[in-house]
Amino acid sequence: MPTAAHTETNQPRSAGPIHPLRERVEQLALTEKELLLGGGLKAIERQHDKGRLTARERIEQLVDDPASFLELGLWAAWGMYEEHGGAPAAGVITGVGRVAGRDAMLIANDATVKAGAFFPMTCKKIIRAQTIAEMARLPLIYLVDSAGVFLPLQEDVFPDTDDFGRIFRNNAVLSAKGVPQIAAIMGYCVAGGGYLPVLCDTLLMTEGSGLYLAGPALVKAAIGQDVDHEALGGAKMHAAISGTIDFREPDDPSCLARLRALMEAEQGAAPTAEPPYPSAAPARSPEDVYDIHRDSPAEQYDMLELLRCVVDEGSL
Repeated sequence: MPTAAHTETNQPRSAGPIHPLRERVEQLALTEKELLLGGGLKAIERQHDKGRLTARERIEQLVDDPASFLELGLWAAWGMYEEHGGAPAAGVITGVGRVAGRDAMLIANDATVKAGAFFPMTCKKIIRAQTIAEMARLPLIYLVDSAGVFLPLQEDVFPDTDDFGRIFRNNAVLSAKGVPQIAAIMGYCVAGGGYLPVLCDTLLMTEGSGLYLAGPALVKAAIGQDVDHEALGGAKMHAAISGTIDFREPDDPSCLARLRALMEAEQGAAPTAEPPYPSAAPARSPEDVYDIHRDSPAEQYDMLELLRCVVDEGSL
């Protein structure tokens, strides 16, 4: 016959109240799922109807292990530009992923968000990714699919230290320092969306994509000339006439396979920088944050103990 203690142990336990901080973390996780959809399911469907992958699908096919991709700045522009319909993740995906055995900084315009247009925060996010790549000497891979500057906010995009022009300055500096930069044009890249890729070391382009300062409609309005996308700035024209691109690929999967081959050929060239110091696990478990943190602003908690759940042991 079971003892009282044994009986009590096997009784169903009530879940109890959820820690307020843990509840907020769960809410953030739900919002993250929405951010991962970019411009939403309908925009993703439109991208697929064009025969193109989304920015996230391109990254998944490019990297060795999608689960190991370290995304940076997913929450950039969150709650901003609501009067224009918002700009999830600032319309660009940035992060570090391993491609053909080598770590690289990936920057992919999200065409499901306003056709990949540049918002002011888009510029800052790309500049941050370039800065990290420069410090760590990480090769950069740009998956370009951008309509250029978001015109309703063009007056807020400046060519200064923290804005649009800095991106192109960084292209030049990275090139001078021998940090490899590879770009793939995988959609219509107009005006500002076309400057970045031509400043890279190697440039790929898929069939059906476009690279020009102004599209056919603007050419017609400006000089009255009728011209189609291919003749104005298609992959065939840039491969055979302008000489702008190095590789012409039939579709997204072929282009991504070529990028992997190019990264494999880069092995041993321009090695990445060594970490300034070895990494270590934190002194306390990150789960201890829930025990240390107090929900009421009237209650105190030891901030140093909170930091010991996050930073490397011995570094504080």
